[in-house]
Amino acid sequence: MGPSKLILWFEEIGQEHNNIVGKKCANLGEMVRMGFPVPPGFAICIDMYKQFIEETKTADEISHYVMGLGELKGLRIAQCDEISQKICCMIEGKPIPKRLERMIVSYYEELSKSVGISDVPVSVRSAGTESRPGMFETYLNVKGKKEVLDKVKKVWASAFSARAIAFRANKGIPVDFDMLGVGVPKMINARSAGIGFTIDPVSGDSSRIVIEANWGLGEGVVSGVESVDRFVVDKQNLEIVERAVGKKLRHVVNRKGGAKWADVPVEMQSIPCIADEEIKEIARLAKSLEERLGKPQDMEWAIDPDFSFPRNIFLLQTRPAKTIAKKPESASEQLADRLVSSFKQIDLSKAKDKMKDIKFRF
Repeated sequence: MGPSKLILWFEEIGQEHNNIVGKKCANLGEMVRMGFPVPPGFAICIDMYKQFIEETKTADEISHYVMGLGELKGLRIAQCDEISQKICCMIEGKPIPKRLERMIVSYYEELSKSVGISDVPVSVRSAGTESRPGMFETYLNVKGKKEVLDKVKKVWASAFSARAIAFRANKGIPVDFDMLGVGVPKMINARSAGIGFTIDPVSGDSSRIVIEANWGLGEGVVSGVESVDRFVVDKQNLEIVERAVGKKLRHVVNRKGGAKWADVPVEMQSIPCIADEEIKEIARLAKSLEERLGKPQDMEWAIDPDFSFPRNIFLLQTRPAKTIAKKPESASEQLADRLVSSFKQIDLSKAKDKMKDIKFRF
């Protein structure tokens, strides 16, 4: 890997590149390196974002604006939202310099060629060096050079989402601290998708693998707004020891230019969205990830109906798993968490009440 490369294929990276491409992309590369089934794609390095804001003078604009804000601790939600809108407009309002644009387009065209699909649909995913679940944006089913370029810029801007500003301001972290890499994997047109934990996230029981699933894309599970299927697998023998099939009324599906919530057909609402053999294979992959990476994992997966079992199961990301139990927080940490939670509740309320097309945050 040359020092001047600003975009890298997943095959070229691993966990040691965390600070170059962001944690999500580094983990995808590590999974490819270990032979796990990962959709093909590429990572846009954090240095490309740095070059973008320097060459367009956006860095100076942001710095000048932030300096004029004064003390940021204790910001109210409305203030965070106003700051976010102004900074995001600074970033999204600038054209990507032509030489950087050509690099992104070249990799997108090569990806399309490699999979034999003209203008291959991809997801455009945020990848920071620190794990900040729920703060940055991901765009699904993005197709065509113009849309990819637009969504890359929007992901960069999402470093300044209202909830990210609230979190940083109230933890004493500089507002412009987070800089994002961008992952661009081929989109999986998922029949079913979900998450898998190699430790029970509630009880902390490390002898179990917990899998949650819904029809359609995985965002229908991680959003937490709909009932899902839940399966518990014994980690030792990979036998299913618990199952709870939820009444799955809605799911997230691909649409032209993105993804949307849709009603689940009545005949599919109360039946499992994954077969027992798929549950066991997902558990096997999860267990193998934990063994290879040396710690409990929280992974996302999807099932592609265009492939036969077991080649139909793809891993979309993994990260160290966390359990609900945690140490007491300071007053400032509690305030930051409440602000972030407030933004999350606002987003989920909009998703349920308006049923409009949605952007997904990870």
